[in-house]
Amino acid sequence: MAQAKISAKMNDAKSGRFSRTISMADRSERLLQSLDEVEMRVEALREAATAMEQERDSLLEMIQLIQNSQEMRTICDGEREELTLTANRLMNRTLTVQVTVDTIRNEQQEDALRRATAVIDEIAAKVLDDMEGARKRLQALHAACVTEAPPVPIDQKFQTIVIGCALEDQKKIKRRLETLIRNMDNAERTIKIMDHQKVDEPKSVNGK
Repeated sequence: MAQAKISAKMNDAKSGRFSRTISMADRSERLLQSLDEVEMRVEALREAATAMEQERDSLLEMIQLIQNSQEMRTICDGEREELTLTANRLMNRTLTVQVTVDTIRNEQQEDALRRATAVIDEIAAKVLDDMEGARKRLQALHAACVTEAPPVPIDQKFQTIVIGCALEDQKKIKRRLETLIRNMDNAERTIKIMDHQKVDEPKSVNGK
């Protein structure tokens, strides 16, 4: 009889431990699912913030293009002053938006980013000295950042550096190069238009 009671208690204890283990496993599974959901929301947040960061840069670039456009030079002073004030107001309001998405990097990625940034900064600093040469170098750097076969030569050394960067930094490097090239193209068009006007002005003055 006593042995039966002992056996019953042992069975009850085993059953209790087994139930507790299942319960802990269920709680652990629910917590893991919650963390998975949080992780998805975190990534969605980072993507949304990155999109906002890109939109801010795009708006700033657009405002600068309008400010420096040929159309702004061909309107009357009063209208140009009014449009300039509006553009400055929009620029200041855009600058009030601060969006930062930090990238987690290891030591090697930090070094690769510094090297890639230094290469681009060096070329950007010499744009006014040799615009055509700078454009070709920037295009070669950009070609190193794309997966499809580019129509221009690839800077193999820069490609090696970029591969060592974090994925988010690779995207930012590519966008920066695209912006620089686009700004150079716009600046060159403006210079050509202004130079064309200078050539044409004497003809209109002399009536030829």
